[in-house]
Amino acid sequence: MVFLYDHMDLWSCCQWEAIREMVVRGAPAIAIAAALSLAVEVSKLEGFSGTPKDAASFLEKKLEYLVSSRPTAVNLSDAASKLTEIVKNHAATATDANQVFLVIAYIEAAEIMLKDDVADNKAIGSYGSSVIQTQKKDCKKLSVLTHCNTGSLATAGYGTALGVIRALHADGVLERAYCTETRPFNQGSRLTAYELVHEKIPATLIADSAAAALMKTGRVHAVIVGADRVAANGDTANKIGTYSLALSAKHHGVLFYVAAPLTSVDLSLSSGDEIVIEERSAKELLNTRGGLGEQIAASGISVWNPAFDVTPANLISGIITEKGVITKTGNEEFDIKGFVHKTMSNN
Repeated sequence: MVFLYDHMDLWSCCQWEAIREMVVRGAPAIAIAAALSLAVEVSKLEGFSGTPKDAASFLEKKLEYLVSSRPTAVNLSDAASKLTEIVKNHAATATDANQVFLVIAYIEAAEIMLKDDVADNKAIGSYGSSVIQTQKKDCKKLSVLTHCNTGSLATAGYGTALGVIRALHADGVLERAYCTETRPFNQGSRLTAYELVHEKIPATLIADSAAAALMKTGRVHAVIVGADRVAANGDTANKIGTYSLALSAKHHGVLFYVAAPLTSVDLSLSSGDEIVIEERSAKELLNTRGGLGEQIAASGISVWNPAFDVTPANLISGIITEKGVITKTGNEEFDIKGFVHKTMSNN
């Protein structure tokens, strides 16, 4: 198989399908792609005969439609909320609908999201490398395990959990990165393995079911994963299989870190029980190549294929963000709300 970087021209009309079918994937990436695709669409829109209020309503519905493509990823709804607010504020003073569609503030906001994501990822990488080295200060070289894809192909660039691995490698302390296949869609074998090889980072691909056995050998010092949504108590929704890795890490005394920007935190949810978990097509399990190839499972078999699972906060060592690492308080609980509020007051 030959791997190539390529680009796509996407407007919101086809961006929904691109996000839903994971042509564009990764919580930060889908938020940015959705925002930019709609910015392109509205800049080319002609023949709209409504009022400025109608134009704002039109854009709000477009954003709501895009959010429905991947309901578990909070980054997408967060971006949509920010952009909706910009559009509504502009519509309040606009005299013509086209002024709303061509609002420079919307386009600038979408572009700022792109730039900020790269900067945030690099900060996450730096904080993550530092905390892991501090926690494992007796180890001259460190090996880490990651799940799914959290690199440049899932973000605007650099990556979250994979960004931490990049930073460890840049600091000269990474012995090896292990990546899981991440069935059934194989984001690990198709994407993470590619990024690690491309960046010349020493890496080994393992089957999802081999992770516990690998930890038992003592060759894994830390597990680092991304997040699609983090509840106020620290419960974290991430790619299916993350919960299993956290249980194995706990059993084997391996550090387990979540790496995600603060836009992945949803303080409106008290716990992971409130996170909506989407289900994927049965074909991803019935057919080879994550549903793209020939059918190998028996016709008529029922399928349960959740896209994500929720890892309880008690299994998580810390949450690495662009503003620092959220650690547990004396009662072994995360005070994420306090961390966020402190961060906002310092800005």
